[in-house]
Amino acid sequence: MAGQMAGQPIFILREGSQRTKGREAQSNNIMAAKAVAEAVRTTLGPKGMDKMLVDSLGDVVITNDGATILKEMDIEHPAAKMIVEVSKTQDDEVGDGTTTAAVIAGELLKKAEELIEQDVHPTIIASGYRLASERAADILQTLARKVTINDEGILLNIAGTAMTGKGAEASKDVLSRIAVSAIKSIVDTTDGKNKVEMDNINVEKKVGARIEDSELITGMIIDKERVHSNMPKKVPNAKIALINIAIELKETEVDAEISITSPEQLQSFLDQEEKMIRSIVDKIVASGATVVFCQKGIDDMAQHFLSKSGIFAVRRVKKSDMQKLARATGGRLITNLDEITAGDLGKAQLVEEKKVGGDEMTFVTGCENPKAVSILLRGGTEHVIDNIERALHDALRVVGVAIEDETLVAGGGSPEVELALRLYEYAATLSGREQLAVKAFSEALEIIPRTLAENAGLDPIDKLMELRAHHEKGSKTAGLNVFTGEIIDMWKAGVVEPLRVKTQAINAAAESAVMILRIDDIIASTRAPAGPSAEGMVPNMPPGMGGMGME
Repeated sequence: MAGQMAGQPIFILREGSQRTKGREAQSNNIMAAKAVAEAVRTTLGPKGMDKMLVDSLGDVVITNDGATILKEMDIEHPAAKMIVEVSKTQDDEVGDGTTTAAVIAGELLKKAEELIEQDVHPTIIASGYRLASERAADILQTLARKVTINDEGILLNIAGTAMTGKGAEASKDVLSRIAVSAIKSIVDTTDGKNKVEMDNINVEKKVGARIEDSELITGMIIDKERVHSNMPKKVPNAKIALINIAIELKETEVDAEISITSPEQLQSFLDQEEKMIRSIVDKIVASGATVVFCQKGIDDMAQHFLSKSGIFAVRRVKKSDMQKLARATGGRLITNLDEITAGDLGKAQLVEEKKVGGDEMTFVTGCENPKAVSILLRGGTEHVIDNIERALHDALRVVGVAIEDETLVAGGGSPEVELALRLYEYAATLSGREQLAVKAFSEALEIIPRTLAENAGLDPIDKLMELRAHHEKGSKTAGLNVFTGEIIDMWKAGVVEPLRVKTQAINAAAESAVMILRIDDIIASTRAPAGPSAEGMVPNMPPGMGGMGME
């Protein structure tokens, strides 16, 4: 980048910087974003295929989840990273619809590129897209129906819809029940509003057994064993002390030396040490505790005294697990053993150590009104269990969102077809060039039912025409049954999703598409050579060329 002054060029950017301007910059960005959307498009829907991602260390991830795929891919292009952000935001906000969000964003940019080629200015397209996304949110509100925490059947359908196509179909019923029960256990209601905190659900994975053997524990599972073999393996009607300081002697803050000149003095010193540790354990025993969970270490001598007192103790429990234990058992975290009282203790009907998948684990069960629960996931192999965990996470999130918002829409591509038709009608009411952008937006939404049909091996054009015909006749919840190829009522079929899944996907896709469209200049600074030698490297890769790689 240089200016001219009295015949003398003035360099503003450092040597080697790359600059792409105008139509070329827009074309590069759109191409990169479309490539990302295309990469995840085949995973959409119940008949979507999985991706295998292998990183530089040879670790394998097999998944159908859009957010996971895009996160694991080594994407370099800056515009492509924006599409990854759309998917990530969708995952953080709702948990499901990550592929939908990325695919819609890619299609919006594809339609925008066609308009740019017809000399429609990108800012006019951006303005039309904003109008269309606002209108889409209003239309979705009219399609939404109410759901409450007591609608067990509908909540099970929501969980089942989220898990369909993610490798969990065979065990969908079991996992849906687990997801709904887990979420209902941890709902907090304040001022008539439901709040679901996902951190209160602890998911433990253990290889072995079948997926159907997964279970919900109304309490906590801690992936630790008791510290001493003489401690009881099972403690009924447990009173639980949650201690987040070490049960051992404190070391002095300053450097100190103890001079011992005779065996009697050494014995006296050891006796005193033993006495101090015994006094710490006595305070725990005096409180009435029969189980101790300690966030820090437990001294060997303390372990001995605790086992003599018949106390079940576990050490080095994670801070997050300690907080969940406090919520599940109703106990308080103790930071000073001098002040421990019976009122600080949590309660559970049973604390026991069980062997699961070759490892000893501690089960805290039978908690009264637990506000934190655990799910023990089982599966044949590590990859299977990881895939099931991702499917279950999506199910938990969407059930939580449905309970929080209490609004649902039908699935199976039905809201997108309805939106496309209504937005097309809305476009006709506009007079400026924004009309073209709103029409493009409406056409872009049809990529979802089209992709569902393609992934199921059906003719996308025929199915789209059928869907439009049903919606024009007033069947607002008509969607595509990918298993039979028929157009059916999605409400009756139980294919439902929280309203927030759709609104978030469309808003995030529209906003990112607008942001990418408004870029007409890319300035990329020189990269520093990697490693001790940069020989044989291409130091200045033009922004359009740094595409998408998978390590």
